[in-house]
Amino acid sequence: MVAILIMIQDKPNLEKVIEHDIWRSIKEFLELGIELGKGDKAIHLTIGLILLLAVALFLANISMKWMRSLITRKMSTDDKLKFASVFQFVKYMIYLVVVLLTMSAANVDITIMITASAALFVGLGLALQELFQDVIGGIMIILDKSLHVGDIVEVDGKVGRVMEIKLRTTRSLTRDDKVVIIPNHKFISDVIYNYTQNHRTTRECVKLGVAYGSDVQLVTKLLLSCLEDQKDILKSPKPFVLFEDFGDSALQFGVYYYTTNSYGDPRIKSDIRYRIDSLFRKNKISIPFPQRDIHFYPNPILPGNDQGN
Repeated sequence: MVAILIMIQDKPNLEKVIEHDIWRSIKEFLELGIELGKGDKAIHLTIGLILLLAVALFLANISMKWMRSLITRKMSTDDKLKFASVFQFVKYMIYLVVVLLTMSAANVDITIMITASAALFVGLGLALQELFQDVIGGIMIILDKSLHVGDIVEVDGKVGRVMEIKLRTTRSLTRDDKVVIIPNHKFISDVIYNYTQNHRTTRECVKLGVAYGSDVQLVTKLLLSCLEDQKDILKSPKPFVLFEDFGDSALQFGVYYYTTNSYGDPRIKSDIRYRIDSLFRKNKISIPFPQRDIHFYPNPILPGNDQGN
């Protein structure tokens, strides 16, 4: 009790001790370090600067983890794993910014470092431009859910089923069992047909022409009968036939049907064409080929060009 009273009575001396002795000792300790370089461009690497940098990196790391959990909280486990490399890259960038800001706050001249970093990043940006586009495309695909594993897509005339969506590329299996690796930037810069974006049912068509003079009602009936009991063709919506045009050499028809097997549609169309050919032969309906009439006119003998002259 007496000691406490003495400390209270001696409060000015206590503040002086804290300010001039304890705090000065801490400050001198924090200023201990080494000096790199000479003159105005010298870098003073002190204990205080190292501690400040460690605290800044720790806070940046905590902030990054919070942002990552906030952004990916509604994503599936696979999508979260795809974002791991993105956040790793962003984390390194933030670390670099934190280091530069911390050194600047500690009165360290970072002009040379910023200049060198800017030149480096410009070079990397030009060299890795397509890589960044692919990564951004992958992020957009994951965020807006415009593409899913199992979708049937057409890219550059090739139809394939999506097998795997990664951050930089998407892998699809074509109808001839070949794997196509598609850069993700194509999904945001090119026109891509997604056959199964809204639902699994698609409308397909087989087109053909019959000879002029054919019974169009019979042709329609035969075309519809070719779809009966055909595998993978839906009963509802119903198939239908359109008399599409009067062509140069034939009457143009299209037989339309719905299927949930867009990936295997070439085989379905092949079976339909086999049946069409068989039924048309039985009913004497011909499928013409293009014909052209060519007329030859002899060159007239002009006056003065007679062979006798």
